[in-house]
Amino acid sequence: MALRSPVPFLACGAVLVAVACSINVDDLAGRACSDDTECPSAYACTAVAADGQRTCEVVYPPSYTEADSGTDAGPVPTYCDDVQPILAKSCVSTCHGADTSGSGQSSFRLDYYEPTGNGVPGARAKALRIRVRTSDLKDMPPTGSGVTQPTAEERALVARWVAGGAPFCDSPDAGP
Repeated sequence: MALRSPVPFLACGAVLVAVACSINVDDLAGRACSDDTECPSAYACTAVAADGQRTCEVVYPPSYTEADSGTDAGPVPTYCDDVQPILAKSCVSTCHGADTSGSGQSSFRLDYYEPTGNGVPGARAKALRIRVRTSDLKDMPPTGSGVTQPTAEERALVARWVAGGAPFCDSPDAGP
């Protein structure tokens, strides 16, 4: 019985290891996309630039809230009555409004619900991002920035607003 040389097998194994080691997860963030199917499962295809360019962005798993427990969390908060005052106090005053006060945050605005002709996304389009940053990660507004931090109750209210579909207002005649 002739013995086969293990060299071809070892060469194939080395190639596979080299290829597998060169894949970097960080390379996926910022990749251009047109919908979520073009992004890995931990990412979502979102428009983060003012020009509407859509890219794959990391989506963090949400933290557990009482609203997720199956108990009645009460009425769904609305942008007009509940969320807008929180955003005005903690987000719009210095960074995410008409006056960005030098923050450079002009790719979206939270001082309105939907764009009014300027094409810059508003709170509705950024609802998931708002929840992730204010309720899940709790890194917005940045600590030490001098901006009023939302209370734990306000952060939970924002999470309930997003979980409830991020509705605009109770009043049918309210404008965006």
